[in-house]
Amino acid sequence: MILDDAVYKVFRPDLDKPTREDAGDAFKSFILLDQPWVEVDEVSNAVLWLSSDEARSITGVQLPVDAGTLVKWPGA
Repeated sequence: MILDDAVYKVFRPDLDKPTREDAGDAFKSFILLDQPWVEVDEVSNAVLWLSSDEARSITGVQLPVDAGTLVKWPGA
């Protein structure tokens, strides 16, 4: 959702055509872990695990795959 030219421009208004890499450091300010964003496969892996027999006893919980955003920004 954040990997978009318009979002890059919001985070790096100092550049005419900022790239994903240009905006990476700014994105890191929102995440607790040392990474700029959550990759698609990280979310997919959580969904696969939840739908597997290994998670058969998991019910009624939220599983944020957010690299610590909710820890850093509790009201988010």
